[in-house]
Amino acid sequence: MQRIQYHRYGGPDVMRLEPFELTTPAAGEVAVKVRFAAVNPIDWKLRSGQMKIVTGNAFPRAMGMDFAGTVIAVGEGVTRFAPGDPVFGLAPFKQTGALSEGVIAKASALARKPDEVSFEQAACLGTAGVTAWNGLVDKAGVTAGQHVFINGCAGAVGEAAVQIARMRGATVLGSCSARDIDRVRQLGVETVFDYRATSPADIAARFDIVYDTAASMSVAEGLGLLRKGGVFIDLNPSPGKFLAAAFNRRLKLVICTPRPDVLDALARAAVAANFRLPIGEIAPLGEAINLITALETGRKLGGKAVIRMD
Repeated sequence: MQRIQYHRYGGPDVMRLEPFELTTPAAGEVAVKVRFAAVNPIDWKLRSGQMKIVTGNAFPRAMGMDFAGTVIAVGEGVTRFAPGDPVFGLAPFKQTGALSEGVIAKASALARKPDEVSFEQAACLGTAGVTAWNGLVDKAGVTAGQHVFINGCAGAVGEAAVQIARMRGATVLGSCSARDIDRVRQLGVETVFDYRATSPADIAARFDIVYDTAASMSVAEGLGLLRKGGVFIDLNPSPGKFLAAAFNRRLKLVICTPRPDVLDALARAAVAANFRLPIGEIAPLGEAINLITALETGRKLGGKAVIRMD
């Protein structure tokens, strides 16, 4: 099999498409033949070494979090899946490896792919959908009638958050670039602000939930947009923010944490056409490094970048 990997932390130049041998799944693990993988900014953040305190210094390291494919084998204790099952989900954060012809994943980070959802669409659901769900549902407990502000509502996590908030009956406002305003309005964002023209301090409305999916707001800006009892969700944790959150219940920090119930809920929503992330471009594995490099250096697709393995 082949996968995109690197032998030291660094920029786009360290990526290589190289052969590797897929290991046998251990207890609680599943081996998957990948059909499609989706690209996320976390992929190059990990490769650059920004999180090496977690990922360590063992090389080579593979790239990629989100994928969809077919089960090859299951480890001891895995009863939810069997060889031949179509699945989607996330590779382990520490090992990653979705940008590959085969990957080992935890059974708890997988869900069965519905027949109504294509492999390429399913590959897009993982990181964005789970991160949005972790923030809005797990941390903030979003409910019908609430008013939610999504900063960065045109990004993958932002679009996922918009759709999940609306599925739960909330009214959604948000901010994004001017070129994306019409698109997010079609998703159901009732009022959209151009982030270049409007700062958080300029917004008069107050919200039950503010979710900074763009990771560009300060904690003070986020808290300043809240109604009494509101919650500010931050997906860019730091030691200082963890300390602040310990003393301020209005600040909630999110780390993408996949669970079977969340992935199953996303799959059901995708079948019902309530949840979908647009695909901007599909490229074969042999061209993936060039596409990732372009995205990392500023190229915009207006949707997810997806890598085809066959």
